[in-house]
Amino acid sequence: MANKQASITTIATHLGLAVSTVSRALSDHANIREDTKERVRQMALKLNYQPNHLAAGLRKGHSGILGVVVPHISGYFFPTVMHGIEKMASKAGFHVMLCQSNEDVKQERANLKMLLNAQVEGILISMSSTTHDYQHFEKVQNKGIPLVFFDRMPDLPTTNAVVLDDHQGAFGVVKHLVEQGCKRIAFFSGPQHLNINKNRFEGYVDALESFGLRLDPELVFQLPNLSKAAGAEGMNLLLQLDSPPDAVFSSYDMPAVGALEVLQERNIRVPHDIALSGFSNEPFTTLIWPRLTSVEQRGELMGEAAVRLFLQMHKRTDNYSPQRIMLKPQLEVRGSSLRNQ
Repeated sequence: MANKQASITTIATHLGLAVSTVSRALSDHANIREDTKERVRQMALKLNYQPNHLAAGLRKGHSGILGVVVPHISGYFFPTVMHGIEKMASKAGFHVMLCQSNEDVKQERANLKMLLNAQVEGILISMSSTTHDYQHFEKVQNKGIPLVFFDRMPDLPTTNAVVLDDHQGAFGVVKHLVEQGCKRIAFFSGPQHLNINKNRFEGYVDALESFGLRLDPELVFQLPNLSKAAGAEGMNLLLQLDSPPDAVFSSYDMPAVGALEVLQERNIRVPHDIALSGFSNEPFTTLIWPRLTSVEQRGELMGEAAVRLFLQMHKRTDNYSPQRIMLKPQLEVRGSSLRNQ
């Protein structure tokens, strides 16, 4: 009967050979006779022997594993990034070990510790929303392990990262809304310690200034989370203002859906009374009505670029300089904001 847990020792016992002889035979060593190699191969096949490539790689000084840490694997963006990472890593001969921090810095630290113990050859990470201290990242860098951030990154001087130009993406949304005749543009903002939210907010502010519109603090709603309920809460608060907005730009798509539902329940026309836009271009943006204007984050390209950057670091020389790759966003204009048709 085949033994699924068969090892080199098992093969050696069945054939009455030394373990070292079996190991060399399986590696096609020149010092092992061909008839012995054939006997070993046949017994390995009979016992369903599976070689441990990880252990072999570690003996040679490399694991062939690329570690990846994401805040979560739900939604559309991070799975899309993972598709790009796995596709590019596979082409380069690396296996991917995926971890989730679940937006918890303690879990993020545990993820990095586990990946280091697994002797990964590099780590790609998008940091959690609760990360404020960066010592665990510096620990990885100090060990000489290539560390590449994607989407979310810390403010460290030697950071290698692949990010979207979130500032340009937000600026483009406001520009579009102004061109549609909007003058009081509200903004749903995420936690400002995260680079993506900080840059999106700054893009919003800079666009208002560029088009001669005043920044009204009453029109900025800090999202408590990225849920539909949070967007509904923000929309209800905005509608209570003496001068409600004529447009709402959400830094994420899901809260924009919550805002849309509130407006539809109150028979407020979208986009004629209040225009809407999100950010991320989740698949559901084309399934609601009106379809939601949003910014494409190019997740797959981001994943591919992160692996390419890791590969450059993996082969780096002593004079390697940190790189920051910035991808260009793309505004997908749809019915929720398109007044001028």
